[in-house]
Amino acid sequence: MLLSGYSRAGSDCRESGCPLLSNRPAIFIDLSHYLFNAAEKKSIEEVLAGAELAPAQSLWTTEASGSVQLRMDELCPEQPITVHQMFTNSVQKYGKLTALASKKGNKWEKVTFSEYYHLSRMAAKGFLKLGLERFHSVAILGFNSAEWFIAAVGAVFAGGIMAGIYTTNSPDACLYVANDSRANVIVVENQKQLDKILEVKDKLPHLKAIVQYSGSLKEKLPNLYSWEEFMGLGLEVSDQELDEVICSQKANQCCVLIYTSGTTGSPKGVMLSHDNITWTAHHASRAGDMQPAEISQESLVSYLPLSHIAAQIYDLWTGIQWGEQVSFAQPDALKGSLVDTLREATPTAHMGVPRVWEKIMEKIKEGISQCGYMKRKLVTWAMSVSLEANQRLTKDEKSFLFTLADSLVLQKLRAELGFSNCVKFFSGAAPIGSETLQFFLGLNIRLYEAYGMSESSGPHFMSGPKAYQFSSCGKVVPGCQYKLVNVDGDGIGEVCFWGRNVFMGFLNMEDKTKEALDEDGWLRSGDLGRVDEDGFLYITGRIKELIITAGGENIPPLPIEDAVKQELPIISNAMLIGDKRKFLSILLTLKCTINPETTEPTDILSLEAVEFCQRLGSQSTKVSDIIGGKDKLVYQSIEEGIARVNSKATSNAQRIQKWIILGKDFSIVGGELGPTMKLRRPAVLQIYHSEIESFYRE
Repeated sequence: MLLSGYSRAGSDCRESGCPLLSNRPAIFIDLSHYLFNAAEKKSIEEVLAGAELAPAQSLWTTEASGSVQLRMDELCPEQPITVHQMFTNSVQKYGKLTALASKKGNKWEKVTFSEYYHLSRMAAKGFLKLGLERFHSVAILGFNSAEWFIAAVGAVFAGGIMAGIYTTNSPDACLYVANDSRANVIVVENQKQLDKILEVKDKLPHLKAIVQYSGSLKEKLPNLYSWEEFMGLGLEVSDQELDEVICSQKANQCCVLIYTSGTTGSPKGVMLSHDNITWTAHHASRAGDMQPAEISQESLVSYLPLSHIAAQIYDLWTGIQWGEQVSFAQPDALKGSLVDTLREATPTAHMGVPRVWEKIMEKIKEGISQCGYMKRKLVTWAMSVSLEANQRLTKDEKSFLFTLADSLVLQKLRAELGFSNCVKFFSGAAPIGSETLQFFLGLNIRLYEAYGMSESSGPHFMSGPKAYQFSSCGKVVPGCQYKLVNVDGDGIGEVCFWGRNVFMGFLNMEDKTKEALDEDGWLRSGDLGRVDEDGFLYITGRIKELIITAGGENIPPLPIEDAVKQELPIISNAMLIGDKRKFLSILLTLKCTINPETTEPTDILSLEAVEFCQRLGSQSTKVSDIIGGKDKLVYQSIEEGIARVNSKATSNAQRIQKWIILGKDFSIVGGELGPTMKLRRPAVLQIYHSEIESFYRE
């Protein structure tokens, strides 16, 4: 019954030319690691008979208390387990190893896996004492910390659903998540986040308590607890009471909610099951070559928003699965302190969103430009040698010249960034530009791209040391499948997902859930891509972002935007306009410095932008010196750069006809970027409506 819809899905996949189900073996990445050998192999029916699952009639549900059939087949036959089972397995293997490291003052405080598990149980008992009901949520609003992790795991142990809230959310946006998820408890970091909840708490009928985990309480309010008080509540709940709740949990029930950023309408609550979390933590990470601690303990720094699936699966759940040491950055990490944490923690693996990698690149470029002549020449030489060697893709055959450049110059540069021990560098959550990828190859850093979505519990395709092609998102995670639908003459179609990582459904949103899944249960990504003969995926754009001009031509904006930024190093952000319009135009912002306190872009040009101006003979040092046509030299240079991009256009419809430099760079604060610094195109269209309309006035 479970796989009754699966045979149809499989035939669809073959018809669309999926390498996994065709005669081409390239896509089977080391499946022997993931499949049982012939002597041990159990049928799916046998595995299911031994698994304790809640009854389910469908692959999806929209109810918090609902259960789903699992997409189990011969490619992913592993026994389904709960988060608690995953944690207890890890404690048996890694109990004495350091799990969490937090810097308090000048000292790193460390927590072992055994202590982490015990603290999570105490938090679970605390939530039960506060009245957490089954399948109601614990919402967490704050920067990454040991308390965030403990509250998250504790919420799941206590039979609740963990829901992260972005720290940048307004009080109304916090209200939406807490109300939609029926939050019984909200855990906040500090007074700033507490104030948001106090403003809306009277509109939250299910809310019973608030817990603050950092800083002292400014005033004692009813049902408001400090972290210490909260953890003390657990002493009043017996182990037996908690164990009964834990034993009632099934792997095909919901334990995590990830809220989409709501760039197109209200945020959607992505329901993830225990099996989604535990299966993905095990398999996606191994596809990226993350090592179990019994082989070599991985170390990483947690700083990206944990309410986003990328950081949550990478930092929190995979950390438990493989016994990784997670060190927490300071709350001002993205204002500049991240590099200090990296230098101290020296991670073995690091993940960043594209904007983070771009910021690191800009910082390095600034540093190089301030070096003396000889040192600058040496660094430039070393980076060109490394880029050339890495582009040949033959790491084992690198020249003596490369070895010299790396040991003499590049190792020191990487150590300056805190990457002296780092061997795996990941990028995800948004597309990354080829300029950034090439720059890091020049530092002998390969950025391994991961591709997936909240609805696939994070990565569905992974790059890694054993699966890498420049600008590709890698190969499908072993045990997962994909198909391309509506494939055009260039082999580009919509990427669709199948696997144990595919979500349960959107909470309380049946129509949206049915839109996301096809009739056989395949997840539609909304992304366009092509797959090469070796099974590497290349994303070419998003269906919703595709510009369809008034003349009917389909134009993906990303390649053109990327080309403009490559031609013009002064440009920070570029957004193409032209949907239902007669021609293309583009919004441009200039690279500038960031206010470290507010993270807002300032009027002062970045060092790289100033140098760009100086090369033209311009004296401009501020954005306001340039905009509105004030700086003729810069405007002429941008005009010429766009002309060069246009000269490579495949048709007249793909040429940029008009452009404007905006007065301020895009930012999270300004609303143009989402929490992971992804471009929010619908928001930009609204914010700069008048500028856009001015392009098209007759």
